[in-house]
Amino acid sequence: MNFAELFSLLRADLLRLSATGSSEIRWLNLINPRFTPVLIIRLARYCLLARWLSPLAYFLTWLNVLLFGLECTARCKIGPGLLLPHTNGTVIGASLIGDNSTIFQGVTLGAVTADLSFDISKRPVLGNHVTIGAGAVVLGGLEIGNRVNIGANAVVLDSIPDGAVAVGIPAKIVKIVSEDI
Repeated sequence: MNFAELFSLLRADLLRLSATGSSEIRWLNLINPRFTPVLIIRLARYCLLARWLSPLAYFLTWLNVLLFGLECTARCKIGPGLLLPHTNGTVIGASLIGDNSTIFQGVTLGAVTADLSFDISKRPVLGNHVTIGAGAVVLGGLEIGNRVNIGANAVVLDSIPDGAVAVGIPAKIVKIVSEDI
């Protein structure tokens, strides 16, 4: 990742916080508690990929834990437009998160068992435009499709197709929304 890619991601993240439909960035959002943790996530990923800055990636990851109660591995590739409305208690250990995803507080994305080597085959992959409700848990090497909504406190242990709404323990698909709606 180069500086241009980093700034492009941050711009997209800031636009998610701006007024709906607006292409104008509100600069006050730079210190918004909904943006600062995302900034730290992006900087940690940048440092990890820069190799010579990789020790700083671990420092930034722990800074997010201490300041915002958010643990996000720098190994997770995250598309533009990440929105974290509330961060406390959130653990992001996925291998990939697509564009314009929203993750609420208390969410856990990770492996089913302790995976200290970060085997991506044991980590969830999230598509684009995914919303995960507060307290939800998504575990294992599964795939969450595009435009998926996962309800609060759901426990997802199986893959979910595009356009689905999943709720419950274990999560069940209650509705599939057509792409043309």
